[in-house]
Amino acid sequence: MPYVDRQNRICGFLDIEEMESSGKFLRRYFILDTLEGSLVWYMDNPQNLPEGTSYVGSLKLTYISKVSDATKLRPKAEFCFVINAGMRKFYLQANDKQDLVEWVSALNNATKITVPKSGEQVAHNTAEACVDTSGATKQVSYKTEIIAGVPIITTTQEKGEGQNGADKSGMRKPPGQLPFYLSRSNQDQSVIKAGYCVKQGAVMKNWKRRYFLLDDNALSYFKSDMEREPLRVIPLKEVNKVQECKQSDLMMRDNLFELVTTSRTFYIQSDSPDEMHGWIKAISGAIVAQRGPGRSAASVRIDIV
Repeated sequence: MPYVDRQNRICGFLDIEEMESSGKFLRRYFILDTLEGSLVWYMDNPQNLPEGTSYVGSLKLTYISKVSDATKLRPKAEFCFVINAGMRKFYLQANDKQDLVEWVSALNNATKITVPKSGEQVAHNTAEACVDTSGATKQVSYKTEIIAGVPIITTTQEKGEGQNGADKSGMRKPPGQLPFYLSRSNQDQSVIKAGYCVKQGAVMKNWKRRYFLLDDNALSYFKSDMEREPLRVIPLKEVNKVQECKQSDLMMRDNLFELVTTSRTFYIQSDSPDEMHGWIKAISGAIVAQRGPGRSAASVRIDIV
C-alpha cells in the first residue's frame, strides 16, 4: 500500500512498463511529491541506495490529464492502471486491488492542485522532457521520441533489473510468492510469511535487501528468492522481543521494526506500514504457537505496537 513518509510524500513500490507497449514491467519505488509537483521513481527505496543516487524516471504532475483503472485494457497485467500524460500513456501494476485504488486516487487528487500560481511562468525549454531520466545509472539505456515537438525520454532496460527482482517476462510474481524450491510440497515446515525486506548488517551497518521467510520454528533470510541456502537462520526460541523500532527517527528509516535475540538485535525495514505490522504480528504469533499457552508470557516479551 502507498504510505506517507517523513517528508509528507506518498511512496511505495509499483511495476512500470517503462517502454510503451513492450509488455515488460519493471519493479520500481515511486515517490509522489505534490510540493515539487512530480512523480519520480527509483531502482529501490532511496534509503537503501548509495547517497546521492538519482531517480531513473520522473513525470511532472502538470502533464498528467487523467489516471484510471486499466485492467480491461491490459487483461494480462493484473491490477493495472494507466497515467495519461500528453501523447504518452504510462501503464503501471499495483500490488493488489486496494493498492490500485489508492494510487489512482492519490495521483488524481495530486494533479488537481498543480495549477501554476499567479505570475508563475511555466517552463518552455524544449530540451525539458516529460520524462526525466538524468539520474539513470549505467544499467539503463534510453529511448527518445519527439512528440508534438517535445523530446520524450524514456528508460529501457535489458539486464540488471535492480534489487527488487523485476520479472523480465512481464509476468509479475504476486507479493509474498514463495521461491520455487520452498513450496509447501517440498518442505516439512509450513511457511507462515515470506517476502522482501531490508536489514542492517551486523558489522558494516549497511542496509541490504533480503528475502525473508518465516516458518514454525525460525525466521530465515536469503540473498534473493531464488537462492537455495539461507544467509542466516534465526531460531524463534532465541527471540526475546519483536516490536516497532523506537530508534526509527534516529536511523531515518520508515517502517522499521526490531527483532531482539539473545545474541543480537536485528533491524528490519518493510516496504510499508502494513507490511511492518504484518511481520510483527506473524513473528509474534509463531513464537506464541511454538511455546504453547502458559509458557509464552513467562519466556518471552512480545510487543506489538
